[in-house]
Amino acid sequence: MMKDFNFYAPTRVVFGRNAERQIGELVKANGAHKVLLHYGGGSAERSGLLNVVRQQLKDAGLQWCELGGVVPNPLLSKVYEGIDLCRQQQVDFILAVGGGSVIDSSKAIGYGTGYDGDVWDFWCGRQPEACLPIGVVLTIPAAGSEMSSSCVITKDEGLLKRGVNSDLCRCRFAVMNPERTFTLPPYQTAAGATDIMMHTMERYFSKYEDMTLTDSISEALLRTVKDAALVVMEHPEDYRNRAQIMWAGSLAHNDLTECGTEKDFATHRLEHELSALFGVTHGAGLAALWPSWARYVKERHLSRFVQFAVNVMGVENDFAHPDETAEKGIRAMEDFYRRIGMPTNLRELLGREVTSEELDLMADKCSRGGTVTVGAMEVLDRKAMREVYEMAAV
Repeated sequence: MMKDFNFYAPTRVVFGRNAERQIGELVKANGAHKVLLHYGGGSAERSGLLNVVRQQLKDAGLQWCELGGVVPNPLLSKVYEGIDLCRQQQVDFILAVGGGSVIDSSKAIGYGTGYDGDVWDFWCGRQPEACLPIGVVLTIPAAGSEMSSSCVITKDEGLLKRGVNSDLCRCRFAVMNPERTFTLPPYQTAAGATDIMMHTMERYFSKYEDMTLTDSISEALLRTVKDAALVVMEHPEDYRNRAQIMWAGSLAHNDLTECGTEKDFATHRLEHELSALFGVTHGAGLAALWPSWARYVKERHLSRFVQFAVNVMGVENDFAHPDETAEKGIRAMEDFYRRIGMPTNLRELLGREVTSEELDLMADKCSRGGTVTVGAMEVLDRKAMREVYEMAAV
């Protein structure tokens, strides 16, 4: 069975060593007059990238204001600050310089600037009706937000981490220079590669199994990122492999690998509670949870896990024992995580045991008090969520 699909990917990608030279004309071509330059910590400043961006805006005759300080797992409080600034300065374009956290913060600001109510309404069921145009200068390949319709924000009060999807927030352009990723710390590189792969795996593990071309694209992407990640962990300035990872990050989350399938995203939803509650890196949280989710559902979706084991992880197919082939694929994925320094369970992630109360809290928050489910290939209710968390905690 194949699912009907509607593929929409409007983001212009400017990719390569000299990509930054086009920032000014790209912003201007989108009708901007006053730009919000939005970024995270000090790395963009220290690297000189922000000065390059400022000069590009100046040469294009554009005015701008700035808001830095975005943190991983971007906070609603910073979004409110950005909305106020955009209204005061009459901003008509947002330029995000950074990774997924900065981009998602920019999207949320874009939603809220022209909205009369509380922007958090959009993470509570209301659909956005407008968004300021957004451009990206990408520095961290991981989230894929530069080409996705997704925006994930954490509400400071209660540490509620939620996502909303709308084509309105899709970025007008993404400037991507793999050289800007050479100085990423190994842990951040590994977590980014994990997130990229998971964006495709969340679509690959689907009950719709008849879109052979999409499967082949997904498998090639997963193999490529896996191989490239192992290289750049040893050789961080390997341009070719950094480029593979950066481009894969965009393709993994622009819905290409969802054409004809249906995204599951149970592991992502489960992980949101981890990073909200404990402040862990999102990619590391995904690595700590995925093996347990996989083992929880694999017996009921054995053929898909066998295909993954053979075509992605290079496991020899034991036709007489498909369950063993599937399990070897999961173990091979765990081995890969360990090779790049990622955890494979919650104890490794947090450096301690997880309490029963914490497991209950995450299941309650993920299920919103037992009122919602997660997943599509297999739907998980609160009880199932708690079981996956518990498996990951052992």
